[in-house]
This record gives sequence, structure tokens and C-alpha cells, in this order.
Amino acid sequence: MSLKKESLSVREAQKLVLLSQRLPTQKVVGSAQEATLSAIEHLGYVQIDTISVIERAHHHTLYNRNSRYKSAHIQELIADKKVFEYWAHAASYLPMTDYRFTLPRKQAIASGKQKHWYKRDTKLMKSVAERIKAEGPLMAKDFDKKGKKHGEWKTAPTKQALENLFMEGELMISKRVNFHKVYDLTERVLPSSLNTTTPTNDEYGRFLVKKYLQANGLGKLTEMTYLIKKTKPLVTQALKNMLADGEIEQIRVADNEYYILPESLELLSKPLARKKLNILSPFDNLLIQRKRTSDIFEFDYLLECYVPQQKRKFGYFTLPILWDGKLVARMDSKADRKEKVLNINQLTLEPGLRKTEAFADALTKELQPFMKFNECNSVVLHGIEPPSLKFEFLRKFQSLDFQ
Repeated sequence: MSLKKESLSVREAQKLVLLSQRLPTQKVVGSAQEATLSAIEHLGYVQIDTISVIERAHHHTLYNRNSRYKSAHIQELIADKKVFEYWAHAASYLPMTDYRFTLPRKQAIASGKQKHWYKRDTKLMKSVAERIKAEGPLMAKDFDKKGKKHGEWKTAPTKQALENLFMEGELMISKRVNFHKVYDLTERVLPSSLNTTTPTNDEYGRFLVKKYLQANGLGKLTEMTYLIKKTKPLVTQALKNMLADGEIEQIRVADNEYYILPESLELLSKPLARKKLNILSPFDNLLIQRKRTSDIFEFDYLLECYVPQQKRKFGYFTLPILWDGKLVARMDSKADRKEKVLNINQLTLEPGLRKTEAFADALTKELQPFMKFNECNSVVLHGIEPPSLKFEFLRKFQSLDFQ
């Protein structure tokens, strides 16, 4: 039986969001690969990113939901036709069970109602598709590379044709080889039993609402439609219908009004593992929407790898740190895999963090599996803010060098 509440404290809202996000890392049943699939199905998507100073974002996000995660899981799940690549708010891995809800975007792009960033060359697209049909799965490098690169993306025409066919749904990514996409015909990638009917507007709108709220605990219209083009009218209508049907409720947190699934309030009766610490990816689902992160966790975060070096405050690639149910620090890190050293260029504690010794203990405990995850066996702390704590943290980290 669900609870009924009109408002939540900020602390309650934080707890609800974290438990909905399956953070801190929770114990999971079944095989390690099943736990990875469960995480992707629950979150709805996991963002793919190319930056590899620390293990890539998609692996990092799943590592924080599944302590037994292995980087091979994603490609295994793609081979088993349980996960596929497409676009959420960015390039992502999605559960195959949600495939039909990518069709509205694909059909809008194919019809010209929604623009993609590459200009369509229908003749070249047809030629590329016919070659894949005849030869089987191919990578961009398998096509003629003599074509002049053009457009602001400076991408080869055949690569642009492949990406257009992918975004329109004619092609899918059957696997990756050294992170390079391998394209194949959609009918050869999809499971034969999969429901591929296009959802109605009402189905699609309700899907976006429910999927978001299940994974995030509470949300606003702007958050549910974040970077998903032309969905605000559908989601607005879905919210109205679902409120009338009692499927969702409105709830206030401080000065913000959110939507929530009534059954999600039951999570508030469950414990939150506050002593467990997580070092998060900048692209983790918990904090990818920076304004939301600021509103709920009072944590202002900017990924500074896109900021000129002289203007950086915290470092090139800072990893937010979750502990005690809050975002309490950020760690600018780089894994030197050749030397097997995890470099912490700068560890910055939030001004409100008072229990520094307990935090140092929790960080030390988490750093050991995190180092292994990043193929490192030692750690070097180069700087800390405030500097007066450097000796305390260095003393804790002494136990971390291992072979």
C-alpha cells in the first residue's frame, strides 16, 4: 500500500532519488551479467562517452550499480540481443525491451520532421545499405576513405551516410571492435519475437514519464523531456492523464514541485547505506542534469575538460563523490595504465563536509576496488583542498599500494 504525502524534506528527497538510482551500490542477486542488464533496464539508458582518462563513462556508471561488473558485459548483452545502441539524451546503451519507444524519433528523422546533424545523401545512403546487405556487418573504415571530408564535423561522406541510416533506424550497431562501431541491417540485429509496433502518442508520453520516475524517484516536465526533441506536448498530456488516473502524484520539495509515482514513497522506509562511498562518473545518470543536481543535492557541478585550462577551478576530469547520502567532494583523476598509477591531481572537499576522518576512511576503502577497475595498483595524491588535510589523507592512502 502506497503512502500519501504532500511534501518531502530535502533530505527525504535526496534519499528517494538515491534509492531510485540504486545508489550507493546495492547488493544484487543472480549472475553478474544479469545484474548489469537489470541496471540498464532500470535506469533506461547508460550514456556512452569516448573520454578515457578514467574508465569510460558507460562502464563507470554500471560499475557503481553492480560491484561485480565487467567491461565485457555490454558487448555480451548486445550479442545476446538484450541491449542496443541508440540515442537517449545522448549516445547510449538501452534495454532491448524499450526498442519500440525509439521508433518515434527514428521515423521523425527519416521523414524530415526532425533534423539530424548530417546532411542526407540518399543516393550514398542507398549504396551503403546495399553493400551491408550483401556483405554483412561493416565498419566505417571498410568503405572508401578517399571521399573528401566535409561539414563542420569533418566526417567522411560514407560515415555520415552510415550515421544517418543508424539514426533513421535502417541500421543498428551489432557490436564494437576497439570502440569502433560495426553496422548491420536492423532486421538482422533485432530479436525475431520483439514488439516493433510504433507506440501511440499516449503510450509514448506515459512511457517517458514512468521510465523517468522509476529511475529517478521524482521529476519535472523539463527533466523528463531533457534533450528529447518534440516530446514536451506528449509528456504534458501524459502527466495530465496520469494525474487524473491516480498513476502519479505531485509533491513539493522546498520551493520545487515534482511528479512522483505513489509506490516510490515506500522507498523512504528502506535504509540508505550512508557509510558506502561511490566515486561517480561525470556522465552518471544521477547527475547528468546539472540544474537538477544543484536543486536536489545543492551541488554545483561543471565538467571542466571543456573549459580552457586557465579557467578551471577543480581540474580537467573531476569525479563527484557520493557519501553519507550527499555529494561531498570531487576528485580530478587520471589513470596512468602503463605505469598502473591512479593519479588524484586534486581532491576537493565541499565546504559543508565536517566528518573528514570518516570520509577519508570511506574513500580509502572504495579506492582499492576503484583502482582495480581502472587497471591501477597504486595511487598518488598530488593535491587536496583544504591543503591542511593532505597529511591525514596520505596516511590513510598508504595502505593502498598493492601488486
